[in-house]
Amino acid sequence: MLAAEKSVVAPQEIVQRLFDARRRSDALFKLVRAASLYERPIPERHRIVFYVGHLEAFDWNLLSERAFGLRSVHPEYDRLFAFGIDPVGGQLPADLPSDWPSQDAVRNYVSDVRGSLDHQLQRIALDPRATANGFPLSTLLNVAVEHRLMHVETLAYMLHHLPLAMKLQERQPPTLDRPPVAHGMAAIPAGVAILGLARGGPSFGWDNEFEAHAVEVPAFEIDRYKVTNRQYLEFMSDGGYQTREFWDDEHWEWKTSHEISHPLFWKRSGAHWFLRTMFNEVPLPADWPVYVSHAEASAYARWAGKSLPTEAQWHRAAYGTLDGRSRPYPWGNQPPDPSLGNFDFQRWDPMPVNSFPGGQSAFGIHDLLGNGWEWTSTVFAPFPGFEPFPFYPGYSADFFDGKHFVMRGGSPRTAACLLRPTFRNWFQAHYQYVYAGFRCVDR
Repeated sequence: MLAAEKSVVAPQEIVQRLFDARRRSDALFKLVRAASLYERPIPERHRIVFYVGHLEAFDWNLLSERAFGLRSVHPEYDRLFAFGIDPVGGQLPADLPSDWPSQDAVRNYVSDVRGSLDHQLQRIALDPRATANGFPLSTLLNVAVEHRLMHVETLAYMLHHLPLAMKLQERQPPTLDRPPVAHGMAAIPAGVAILGLARGGPSFGWDNEFEAHAVEVPAFEIDRYKVTNRQYLEFMSDGGYQTREFWDDEHWEWKTSHEISHPLFWKRSGAHWFLRTMFNEVPLPADWPVYVSHAEASAYARWAGKSLPTEAQWHRAAYGTLDGRSRPYPWGNQPPDPSLGNFDFQRWDPMPVNSFPGGQSAFGIHDLLGNGWEWTSTVFAPFPGFEPFPFYPGYSADFFDGKHFVMRGGSPRTAACLLRPTFRNWFQAHYQYVYAGFRCVDR
């Protein structure tokens, strides 16, 4: 049985969500000045223009023949824009801007794909029984929606590192003053963490979210807040990047060979540190969460005499309760809203880690959803009973290589639908570009 086979959401609702997701991706590309669409802000990734075509190519390749029996009129573009790049050290793309189609050609491709798919989507939106190759069309549509929304987030990482002059500024709400952060650790009693989704249930999930299983978690202590820029600066001032014992062999070689001496989002000017936000450079906000790679987070944890939490520890701290039950969100049953965390595209940048006291977990842990993903010590691997999606077999399986680590939580640019307790994100240990922070547990 396919993982999300029994979705109870009507196709018309998911079709509308797809249209809404398109508006988000369109708005993101409009932030880039036209002359800069062929830039490559992150060396390991494609040029921006690729992603303009990729989102539509993905939807077309997923839905056209499988769901609607449509024949492509742009097969060369369907292939060209089909796949992104996972960063692998030393293997950087070498294409030139001239290797890519013109902006007009890409936009025409996007328009043609949407026109063909939308005609079919409007037709089936009224049929809750619509299927594709024997399983609900709603499953494929959920894949299309969440794939696009995940890219809207990862593209924000990319555009973050585009030179400021190449972007059109967008306003965001001011950050309100907060009292100083009262750092400390919370005690989590021994208990069970239920990881994953039950197969055949009503909720959509990606293949790596299945199967649901229980993990016994011994008692531990965990930071009440994400590690902040202020705390990380203490690590740096204490020689964190120069002290060999804080770094594994592989991480030390990476740090040394790439001359890494501070978080990628930081910039030093004279005696002062600044933070590069999406549209500006500001004096380093002390109580914002620090964004670093897994390697840097691990070094900090070792310096602090602690470690990164396992996925099961993080999950229990976020969703567990004193009476043994689990919550759908850290704060309880209420769906995500702006009073509970910094997520769902409310802002471009982080906020102080104590900005949302109403979003804390049953154990008094803050900022678990939004404001920055959180690294865990768990290597990304399949749960027992894993079955790849037959229509997207490599989505997870291609990354079960021992090099990727699970991240949990969410960032300011994470869509609300991805804040479910079973969603898993992952990146390689040396990838610095992601909006990811961390908190520590006692050893």
